[in-house]
Order: sequence, then C-alpha cells, then structure tokens
Amino acid sequence: MPEQEESGSAMRKYHEQMLKLVAKGFYNELINYGVDKADVLSVAGHLLDNVMQKGSGADKQVEYYNRIFTIKDVRDDWASAKRLDLQQVVITPMDVALIPKIANWLRAPATRQSFYPRFPDSEKELVRYFQSPNCEYFSIFHEKNFAGIIGAENIDPESGRLEMRKLVGDPDMHGKGIGKRATFLFLYHVFVVRKYKKVYLHSLDINIRNLNLNGKFGFELEGVFLEETRIQDKWRDVIRMALTAPVWLELFS
Repeated sequence: MPEQEESGSAMRKYHEQMLKLVAKGFYNELINYGVDKADVLSVAGHLLDNVMQKGSGADKQVEYYNRIFTIKDVRDDWASAKRLDLQQVVITPMDVALIPKIANWLRAPATRQSFYPRFPDSEKELVRYFQSPNCEYFSIFHEKNFAGIIGAENIDPESGRLEMRKLVGDPDMHGKGIGKRATFLFLYHVFVVRKYKKVYLHSLDINIRNLNLNGKFGFELEGVFLEETRIQDKWRDVIRMALTAPVWLELFS
C-alpha cells in the first residue's frame, strides 16, 4: 500500500475513534441528566435535524465569541500594574494571602476531583505548589470580588508552550461568564504579552460542555488517554485539547 494511502487510513481510524469517544461521553451525559434510555433515540433524531439545518456549526460558535471578545477590548495595564481587564473581570498575579480561600474551595469533593492531576490538599502544600518555578497563577476578580484562579503549569520557555488550569471557586460567581472572560484574558497574556506559541489543557472524560466551550476559543482535540486516572474506584478517561497562537490571533484580532 502506498505511503499516502497508509497515512490516510490511519487518519480515518483516528477520527473514527474520536467520534466513538465523543458519542460515548454524550450518551453518559444524557443518562446523568436523567434522559431515559428509550429517549436517547429521540435525541439522536434531534441531532440529525440540527445537522440538516443550514447555517449551523462550529464557525458560528466562534463567531459568537468574536462578537463578545476581541483583542482590542482588553485593557492592558500589564507593563505598569501587572493587570489585565475585560468587561469587569480582572486578572492579576496571585497573592499567597488568598491561598486559604482557594484551599477552602478545593475541599469540596466535586471541585477537588474535577482536576487532573489534583491540586495538593493542605494550605502549606498549595503554597509550595503555586510558588513552583514552572507555575504562574493569577487571581480572578469580578467587580473587585475574588472569584477564582487561572494559571499556567509545565511552562516550557524553549518550546513556548504551557498547560492552562482554571477554577472559579466562589459558587455565587458561577453562571456569569466570569470564567470565559478570565480565559480570554489569560490567553491574551500568553499569546500577546508572553508571546508563547501553544496552550494545552486536560479534562476528565469526554465532557461535551467543556469541548464546546474550549472549541469556541479555538482549542482543538489533540488526543484521549483512555482510563488514565482512577477516582472513587472508577477509571476515567482524560482528554487533551490545544490552541496555537496563530489560530487564536486570527480568530480574535
């Protein structure tokens, strides 16, 4: 078989695996939301209806964010005050004095177990963790109220890449779009201020909401690590998504 045909066959198998994994995750989410197994076929029918509708798809999702966020909307005071601002959301270098609050958020089992790998359990270990030379974390403020953290891990200056992690820990701040604006500010810092080349992230299981949210910022699925970690006696898949500077700058400039 010619080399080109072998490459094409391998790519088709890869895409087929990705589709199966996404379908598995979508099915699990439907069951978790209380959809009866008998109604899953009805959901499949609605999916086909959406496919047949013209003018839908990922392009419109990205276009939706383009109407909300652009690079020119960021108030960049980084050089003078280490501060980035977008629509009442601000990120600044994280103050260790806030770690007790972060530790309290992470004590909630659902929050703690949603990260891969997990954050340390104690405040003392968190201080060492956040002060590690290959980490750079920021506080997220909404209208001057501390809402969460977002940051970089596994920073590799030589290759210009890093891993992104985010936590909007205050329950009162959920559902206000704070995480989306903080993510945009973080990507601005990475690609415009730091001029890095690539950001990647890990997520537990095939979470359709997370795939959709990250896809709106330009992230693409890089791979799936099957049964990578064990939580409460259950093996969980881990997905990795990535975004490159040229893609993000083209989408939001």
